[in-house]
Amino acid sequence: MLRFEQRPVAGQQHHSDADFPLVMAIEGPVSRQDLNEQAPMLAEKLAAHGAILFRGCGVSEAQAFDDFVAGFGLPNFPYDESLSNAVRHNRTPRVFTANEAPQKVEIFLHHEMAQTPYFPSHLFFFCEQAAASGGATPLCRSDVLLNILSEQLPGFVARCRQHGARYSLTMPAEADASSGQGRSWRQTLNVASKEAAEARLAALEYEWQWLRDDAIRTTTPALSLIRQSPSGREVFFNQLIAAFCGWQDQRNESTRSVTYGDGSAFDDADVQSAVEIAYELVFDLPWESGDVALIDNYQVMHGRRPFQGQRSVLASLCLDSLPG
Repeated sequence: MLRFEQRPVAGQQHHSDADFPLVMAIEGPVSRQDLNEQAPMLAEKLAAHGAILFRGCGVSEAQAFDDFVAGFGLPNFPYDESLSNAVRHNRTPRVFTANEAPQKVEIFLHHEMAQTPYFPSHLFFFCEQAAASGGATPLCRSDVLLNILSEQLPGFVARCRQHGARYSLTMPAEADASSGQGRSWRQTLNVASKEAAEARLAALEYEWQWLRDDAIRTTTPALSLIRQSPSGREVFFNQLIAAFCGWQDQRNESTRSVTYGDGSAFDDADVQSAVEIAYELVFDLPWESGDVALIDNYQVMHGRRPFQGQRSVLASLCLDSLPG
């Protein structure tokens, strides 16, 4: 039987008597059958800890990572069918590159695809090559964050509950690799024409406006800022921090990218306080080549620190179960 050894890691946190993240070392290669047998136990640990870092599991390239993810038996969430605006490229049908924004760009804390109506429940990351310096993946427990926000900013949390948020983003006609939000509207909406784009947006209940150079500015319907996770915990589930801090390029201005669901503006002081509290709670995941991380997308926000040298982190997204 596959055996895991729990190990400490520098800076590891403890919330509700659970290590964050949980670090599990494995000696030698792991088969899909091994993981399939251990999947129920690992699911319980993920619900308690929010994130698991696997070390020594014998994963060295994209196909081995694909096999590792498949061992958990979770339905695939294909990136090309998502509404994410990050530029990524598939290595296998299940595995793709993480956000390919330039290495000097910080990707701020967010729940994966929380700015869209459709989002994955589980995130897998594989460190194919660790950066020479920097490049950690910051992790933040959103249930812990919500508890602190409720104590320190009760009015802000009440408005978040009442109104939710609407996200606006301008997408180019062709992919822009210089931006963390540079995926084209054709790729994002998985369409080939303006007419098809409008039909897809109408079905999603988005608003839109065509701009020069065939770019399009879209605005979502009101989406929840606070949700209940499958584990029963309430979480600060959104892209508010990422939008205010990082949705900035030649097409997008961060402060205009998100409003409350009724169209009113967020108070900058509220958001800045939320950002500061969230980053005080961050654990910076220190990648080593060969590491695999499993993250509960409901409970944990993630991001990417700037880095130097070559860094390659691959990703795979999953659902709890098939929709419908």
